Amino acid sequence: MTHGVTSREEFEFLADLVMRHSDGDHTALSVSDVHGGTTRFANNQIIQNVDTRRVTLRVTVAYGRRHGTASTTDLSAGAIQDAIRRAAGIARVSPEDPEYLPPLGPQVYANPPTWCPETSTAGPARRLHDAGTVIEECRKNGANAAGIVSSSESAAGIAASTGLRGYETRTEARFSVTAAHGDATGWVANAHRSIDRLSVAERTLTAIEKARQGGEGRELPPGRYTVVLEPAAVAGLVSWMQWLLDAKSYYKGTSPFAGKLGSAIIDRRLHLRNLPSHPDLLGHRYGMDGLPQRETSWIVEGVLTQLAFDRFTAQEHGVEPMPILDAPYLCGDAPVDDLIATAERAILVTNFWYLRLVNPTDLTLTGMTRDGTFLIEDGRVQGAVKNFRFHESPLRAFSRLDAYTKPLQAVTSETGKMLVPGLRLREFNFSSVTTF
Repeated sequence: MTHGVTSREEFEFLADLVMRHSDGDHTALSVSDVHGGTTRFANNQIIQNVDTRRVTLRVTVAYGRRHGTASTTDLSAGAIQDAIRRAAGIARVSPEDPEYLPPLGPQVYANPPTWCPETSTAGPARRLHDAGTVIEECRKNGANAAGIVSSSESAAGIAASTGLRGYETRTEARFSVTAAHGDATGWVANAHRSIDRLSVAERTLTAIEKARQGGEGRELPPGRYTVVLEPAAVAGLVSWMQWLLDAKSYYKGTSPFAGKLGSAIIDRRLHLRNLPSHPDLLGHRYGMDGLPQRETSWIVEGVLTQLAFDRFTAQEHGVEPMPILDAPYLCGDAPVDDLIATAERAILVTNFWYLRLVNPTDLTLTGMTRDGTFLIEDGRVQGAVKNFRFHESPLRAFSRLDAYTKPLQAVTSETGKMLVPGLRLREFNFSSVTTF
């Protein structure tokens, strides 16, 4: 099935080799083998076309609660034995880890579709072709293109002396373009297991149209506005919720969700789920420590119902461990088709840029609008406005929900991939107008 990455048989050989040469009470290993390439373009020209492969073997050896880890990119027998010796040496001189738990035993994993042949066989020529399509569309429309097209095939495996075994092959393709038209820019991005599903030409035209509508843009005063957030902007806000939904910080009291398990944290029409098997998401079979990924609900009718529990924290609280939210799917009941047509006056935001955490206790974020910010009046886009900086918490913003669409594919420059709706929110806090 694979074309040039570590096969299951090769992984099993490596796992058996490590187990035979380790004298630890417990031994665990992981293998990551990524073969892929990236084509970059700027000013309507190809500027880079690289193709690389990197294999990494990571070995952990434990004696009681003392453990050490070493890695190598050399899979010769001598290099592997050296990695085992280094891991064992680190373990022997390390203090006992009070949170150490032996590796998991055998697990049952689902078998989601993680591999596509068209991406596996897509090489530099295919990436050049897709990049050329982007550049040609921009040239025809008087715009300048900058962005990337990438594709990769990877193999990942985990094993432990306790009998744990996990292996999967994955493919992933990505595309993003910033189309510049004068001083205005439009941006789109997509990611998919299938390179044929990137919709390069169609999405490039969207970026060009955004840039064309941009222009100088008028300046509006900062303040609280109704906003229409496109899915990429929503994904930027959801990503911070996703990262902070962990039980350890929850019980330490440092999480913005502390004390809110079982309580409504956003509008009750919204639900957040983990769908690792969804064909348009990039979910995995298991988490870092081998815990199986599975379909779960994290927010139901606006109520927080699930946290990510590492194995130690789960044992402390007598619950089942839960890997991190891997394939986010935000949805609501009774979505609408068009958020603009029914908006009396609102700011349309294509994307948020450079999001940073301001207050971790209430999840207040700051960031800037980017690549298409427009004024909507009487159900129509009236023209571009200058970019804003915002200070807002997604927990507060998602509680001021007017309307939403069905979930759509969304990728941001700082996060992975999600399926999230476009949202119309009341009183979104734009704190200043940016000068760039």
